[in-house]
Amino acid sequence: MSRLSVTLSDLIQRGKKSLVVYVVAGDPSPDQTVALMDTIVDAGADVIELGIPFSDPEAEGPVIQKAHERALENEISLSSCLEMVKSFRKKNRQTPVVLMGYLNPIEAMGYEVFSRKASESGVDGTILVNLPPEEIVSFQGSLEKNDIEPVFLLAPTTNEKRGKLICETSRGFVYYVSVKGTTGRAEIDISEVGKRVEFFKQQSSLPILVGFGIRDPDTARQIGSVADGVVIGSAVVEMIDLYSPSSEEMLARVSDFVKKVRSALDGS
Repeated sequence: MSRLSVTLSDLIQRGKKSLVVYVVAGDPSPDQTVALMDTIVDAGADVIELGIPFSDPEAEGPVIQKAHERALENEISLSSCLEMVKSFRKKNRQTPVVLMGYLNPIEAMGYEVFSRKASESGVDGTILVNLPPEEIVSFQGSLEKNDIEPVFLLAPTTNEKRGKLICETSRGFVYYVSVKGTTGRAEIDISEVGKRVEFFKQQSSLPILVGFGIRDPDTARQIGSVADGVVIGSAVVEMIDLYSPSSEEMLARVSDFVKKVRSALDGS
């Protein structure tokens, strides 16, 4: 059982909601990513979701697309991401790190090589948007051998049969996408999310976390009342972009926001 499963299981046993925070590796600059990761954990995040920059991030809204573009301008590669995780692990051996992105750069590196290097760097899981559960067979053995857990996504349109497959194939947690479309949208129907989460809980013993469109502490609190936790990305990435001219202010703003979300979740 990886650090990811252990952490989320412990949170459930303690009656706490999981807080996952997403940042793009190399945004706003390569030398600030690890500091951001440390700041986010110190502010109350349970899991870091580190985005692998990609030229065509089809599931992302404009905020995160621009972050990918900035990171690519900084020449951030998959290997760079792994080096950042390795640097993060010099001080933090407890907090799970999940790489989120697209299968393409991993295929280019090779499944076996990626899995080994990711494990050596301290990666605990993957969320690969364009890898359907039906196609993980050739990759799954390499991940399992290196104790890396693949997380899969459920959508509002996922039917019962496919949902069952996703829940059975996912490890660590199941990621429920709260809205149709790309990241960063704000129109969330909390009642509908609650119904869908409850439905899929009947098909999975894993925690179900909800992401996409959660942009403020109050929405996080509401989602936390119907799910096992939340994933926040665009709101933090937008803050990073807005305040990055001053590294000190950027880190302070991100810290304050994550603390407020943590507090809201603890009250849910």
